[in-house]
Amino acid sequence: MAVAIDLDVIAAVAAPISEPRPATLIGKGKVDELKALCASEKPELVICDGQLSPVQQRNLEKAWDTKVLDRTGLILEIFGERARTAEGRLQVELAHLTYQKGRLVRSWTHLERQRGGFGFLGGPGETQIEADRRAIGDRIAKLKRELEDVKRTRNLHREARRRVPFPIVALVGYTNAGKSTLFNRMTSAEVLAKDQLFATLDPTMRGLVLPSKRRIILSDTVGFISDLPTQLVAAFRATLEEVLEADILLHVRDVSHPDWMAQRDDVLGVLNELGVSERAQGEMIEVWNKIDRVPANARPVAANGKREPKSVSVSALTGEGMDRLLKMIDSTLAETAIEADLKLEPHAGADIAWTYENADVLKRSSDAKGNVKLRIAIAAAALPKFERRFGARLVRH
Repeated sequence: MAVAIDLDVIAAVAAPISEPRPATLIGKGKVDELKALCASEKPELVICDGQLSPVQQRNLEKAWDTKVLDRTGLILEIFGERARTAEGRLQVELAHLTYQKGRLVRSWTHLERQRGGFGFLGGPGETQIEADRRAIGDRIAKLKRELEDVKRTRNLHREARRRVPFPIVALVGYTNAGKSTLFNRMTSAEVLAKDQLFATLDPTMRGLVLPSKRRIILSDTVGFISDLPTQLVAAFRATLEEVLEADILLHVRDVSHPDWMAQRDDVLGVLNELGVSERAQGEMIEVWNKIDRVPANARPVAANGKREPKSVSVSALTGEGMDRLLKMIDSTLAETAIEADLKLEPHAGADIAWTYENADVLKRSSDAKGNVKLRIAIAAAALPKFERRFGARLVRH
């Protein structure tokens, strides 16, 4: 992850932990070993691939005489560089301030923090820390209010989309699995797609026409990661809630990654935390991406049995397998569609044309008076609009 923000890694040391130490997380021997390494290499920053408490972080900085950043801090730094929209920047700042609030004491080690007087008043350093905490608390409150406004606006957009009879298909997956490249391949869009962590932080949506001529809205979302910090899940909930609104989820997986099976479990864990239903996860399509990086004789084989998720192998980079993916989306939408009968008068040409454009017409017949009878399959997302347009003329099965 350090490479994602252009840091030069000069050394990497494994530190097995049998029992976490309250003061330093790792044992004294490993602390001393890394102290000697820091003395010789003089790094500007040491990154711990784990969660450090404020006390642990402060003690390690004192021991190694350099700045220390834990996993959460590093992810926040990456997010800070990637955020492009106003909403993304608000979310990152909120997560960063929430993380920093308990660590302010590290910024004031040069000031007096001993209690003075009769024990009722703190020293100047403590006063400064409290002032900063209040300032951060005020800024956090302001950010939360602004994000509530963003959330209301997003809800209005969702309501507008619900009035458009197009199913929503959302891309989810581990960071750097190739979601944005796949999004660009499917929609001919120009979303930022790089071989780096968290290239996408802000949701992007585009229209797409499937082989059956069915129209859908495709949504690209932020990538997931193992042990996603709580602050980030909370801050990006408004963005991630787009996943909850989707009719179908496409779980994009990097089959060339050695830990692609473990990444799947991490993504499912985040989906559970977001409240994505078992039904939605059961209907999810797994997109096994980057097969161009895997030898033909080593590529995974999709079982697609009753207990296996639907899966399709693709290369978003070369376009291999894209036809199969689009057909699978089409067939999945057809499986989840709601069947209904619709009776229209002979002169209702506009209604008939609208129905053909926005639903699958399974059967058409006419009665003695010339009325048109249609048996149609409607995507769940489109049903409210059909009911508003046709009322009692639409009879669901």
